[in-house]
Amino acid sequence: MIERGVLYVYWGDRVEPFVQRSIESVHRHHPELPVHVEQLPSGSSYLDKARMLELSPFQETLFLDVDSVVLGRLDFGFEKAARFGLACCINECPWARRYAGLSGDLVEYNTGVVFFTRKAAPLFSAWLEACKSPRNSSIWHLAHGHVAQMPLADQGPFAKAVEDTAFPVYVLPSNWNYRPLWQKSFFGPIKIWHDYGDVPAVVLEANTYYETPGAIVQYVEYTHEPPTVGPHASITLPPGDPPSAAE
Repeated sequence: MIERGVLYVYWGDRVEPFVQRSIESVHRHHPELPVHVEQLPSGSSYLDKARMLELSPFQETLFLDVDSVVLGRLDFGFEKAARFGLACCINECPWARRYAGLSGDLVEYNTGVVFFTRKAAPLFSAWLEACKSPRNSSIWHLAHGHVAQMPLADQGPFAKAVEDTAFPVYVLPSNWNYRPLWQKSFFGPIKIWHDYGDVPAVVLEANTYYETPGAIVQYVEYTHEPPTVGPHASITLPPGDPPSAAE
């Protein structure tokens, strides 16, 4: 079995350009990593993401949603998965109780960027089991002022699996799964952009700045709506050369 690589799981033809965009971004920052693409038959759903462990040919895997763009080295994420078994981010909406079958302060994680190893097998088994209950995967939400239902969402079952197994998920900061439609600001470089829109210039400029030794970590805020349709933000960098790390 191959030691480390990147996995994509998708169905349908409409997302293929985004799959290619994401793969190119992986090769740009991790040319050494193999990529495995698993195209599922039509009629598949988000619940099939719970099969990512069985679909991966790697010992250490980074699963990426097709609308993700890698913007930097990801060694830290792999290292944390190797230590704990799985690493991911808390969802932009952290309340798992929005799923019909879940309640209380249960945390919802975002399963669009997941680093994992074979040590996480018990968690994945529990995830698959939790997917069997429609109440765990059904979300009622507001869409354009109207109540709507998303009946087959995978993150509710994942939240239940984490709770049921007490699996020690390592929580990465939002930079590792940045969702610009909801997250309007950030500190430091963005590691993974998670959106179908183009990466705006402000994010690329900030990441370039942080490659400079001694760059100062600072706050960046979007100034216009929506943030997913081009460069709609600004960042102010300190004048002159950044100070050295010793300063």
